[in-house]
Amino acid sequence: MSSALTDADADPRPDEVEPEDDASEIRTHAVTLDQHGERLDKLLTTLAPEFSRAHLQGLIADGRVLLEGKVSSSASTKVKAGWRVQVELVRPAQDQAFKPEDIPLNVVYEDEHVMVVDKPAGLVVHPAAGNWSGTLLNGILHRDPKAAALPRAGIVHRLDKDTSGLMVVGRTLEGVTGLMRDIASRVVSRKYLALVHGRLKFDEDSIEAPIGRDPKVRVRMAVVNSGKWAKTEISLVAYDQGIAAVRCTLHTGRTHQIRVHLMFRGHPLVSDELYGGRPALGMTRQALHAAHLAFKHPVTGEPLRFDSAPPDDFRQAWATIVGDDLLEDFSDDEVE
Repeated sequence: MSSALTDADADPRPDEVEPEDDASEIRTHAVTLDQHGERLDKLLTTLAPEFSRAHLQGLIADGRVLLEGKVSSSASTKVKAGWRVQVELVRPAQDQAFKPEDIPLNVVYEDEHVMVVDKPAGLVVHPAAGNWSGTLLNGILHRDPKAAALPRAGIVHRLDKDTSGLMVVGRTLEGVTGLMRDIASRVVSRKYLALVHGRLKFDEDSIEAPIGRDPKVRVRMAVVNSGKWAKTEISLVAYDQGIAAVRCTLHTGRTHQIRVHLMFRGHPLVSDELYGGRPALGMTRQALHAAHLAFKHPVTGEPLRFDSAPPDDFRQAWATIVGDDLLEDFSDDEVE
């Protein structure tokens, strides 16, 4: 189309905006002369410049774009002057991640500055690809709208999706800052119960090995020379049926640390498929439970200690190996 045919007075921006709700918006537009022959996805970048071209292509593929009242599913369609384009703009999932959701939380302690949560297995802690909603963070924002003003809604450390147990969350900036300082200084005590394959070589073991991204399997972590220093202490509680019940103490908090360190020793967690664990004892998720948490209150300095009984799946599997003495006694734990 030559420049002589350009409609100089035409506004290339959308000429109608009809807000529907927080999640979507309908925009319509008449194709101008100077837009004649453009690809549909390129035209949409003009109509909705706040979205990436890839996201707009996804909207086309989802059937959210109409040309002359009919669904157009091809991003490469060449538009014609005068055609009416309608697009339903749905924001990317990650843009909707930090929203309050009514998710039940088992809060075992709460004051003005901190909150301790007993997280169930299966609950993702923080929104990420594949889990942009239904997370602990979403539940925190629903419970306490003020958390929206805090970094990560006050979350200062995480548990894996399929790990159950105790987490501490900051409720004020002072609380968040103090907790992050103490975690970095390694004065927050975090102890776990785990079930692993095989007989441990030593009843007591201290594993110090750097952890980083697995160069061969990018969804995993691994012991690699270029990784960050990590330390886990392991204590044998009982052994039976080829499975060891162990107590783990974290001195650092690297991603998947206990799972990686135990695999590194040749003892993957029961049912931890990602790291070579096999199903056993009825466990369908990794056999790991954050059973104990102790720290000094980040504002008052008061020592706080919490214990968590494992959920039924872990409780039954643990009892099969250990017997009636289900939980380890953490009463002697000291907060530095």
